[in-house]
Amino acid sequence: MRQLIRNISIFDGTGSAPAPGAVIVEGDRIAAVLHDEAAIAAVEADSVIDGQGATLMPGMVDAHTHLTWGSSVEKIYHQFILPPDELKVAAWRNARVLLDHGYTSLYSAGALGDQIEPELARAIAAGETPGPRLVPSTLERSPEGEEGVETGDVFNGRGPDAMRAFVAYCADEGVKSLKLVISGEDALKPGSSQDILYTDAEMQAAGEAAKAAGLWIATHAYTPRAIDLALEAGARILYHCSFADDAAIDAMAAKKDEIFYAPGPGVSVAALEASPPPHIDMSSMKASAAERLELEKTLVPKLKARGVRILPGGDYGFPFNPHGRNARDLEHFVCLYGFTPAEALSAATMLGGQLMGQQVGQVKPGYLADLLLVDGDPTQDVRILQDSNNIKMIMLGGRMHKSPVSQPVTA
Repeated sequence: MRQLIRNISIFDGTGSAPAPGAVIVEGDRIAAVLHDEAAIAAVEADSVIDGQGATLMPGMVDAHTHLTWGSSVEKIYHQFILPPDELKVAAWRNARVLLDHGYTSLYSAGALGDQIEPELARAIAAGETPGPRLVPSTLERSPEGEEGVETGDVFNGRGPDAMRAFVAYCADEGVKSLKLVISGEDALKPGSSQDILYTDAEMQAAGEAAKAAGLWIATHAYTPRAIDLALEAGARILYHCSFADDAAIDAMAAKKDEIFYAPGPGVSVAALEASPPPHIDMSSMKASAAERLELEKTLVPKLKARGVRILPGGDYGFPFNPHGRNARDLEHFVCLYGFTPAEALSAATMLGGQLMGQQVGQVKPGYLADLLLVDGDPTQDVRILQDSNNIKMIMLGGRMHKSPVSQPVTA
């Protein structure tokens, strides 16, 4: 199947300005990107899509996804922990909701149920259910009781051997990235963000075992010591890092070619905006969100200036921060961190593709044809992407998830 998408402005994901042209898709990949009108006119294709001047861009990547955090723009849950059957239903729904909103790749930051995400990733890959490409994870692993929240994780033993056993289990299950909660969480237990939940020996064991098994590590880390432990364990992505000092910034910058960083502003902004009913006390969460946002306004530009790859992804799935609003992170990157719209889009596409470890995130020959056709120019206003009605086409691996009007080729 050879498809031609023409009469478009192409944002290729690199951050360069959009340019008029056309794209040829063959099978599941981009075969050519054309800018010469004569060459475009000479293309023979099985189907032709007239973009009518819209912007063609790569599908977006969410770098901090919790599919089992149930709430979406389609269904809000007012409890966080769901029964197993409903948890699976919510995860399957959320995958489709995110694809509907232009997210063609997801990097999981942990799950509330065991085995759900590897099963979902297999189902998506087999075409059994709609959803983005998924780097699956399992239960967020944190030492039992340390953060004041019962995870229910039967693998929450302590010591290096328990860490090695957990990594081995993840490898057998089909997990690609395991989530380690190194810091506490003020939103759940005030003051605990300064706590360190693992020993040096445990983190070292996890890092060595993950490397040997070919798995990635994602880390919840707030403080300089937590950041050091994450880096020493070979973490692929670090979340939050709000209390990083100059030494931690230096350490992250020294590994800028090996790591990714996602500050996660989405949940903080949404927590501050939330108006919960009187019986729900969000005061600790709101205080923590305000503190983190202020710190990150300074931290993120410093890390960006040092060349650290900074990605959107903001803990969506709470009832006050549902899946489907993920593109708000782009606006936060512009308004809070000083990114240009094109830089924010590049972070959500090209850099996100690098995190995924797949040929996604760019409009480039040889890359997988994960493409969006957007009504308007998101490099001028990223808020366009917050309304899924502005996304006229969603293509995943050359197949249409959302189709524009196609024009049959005439003889």
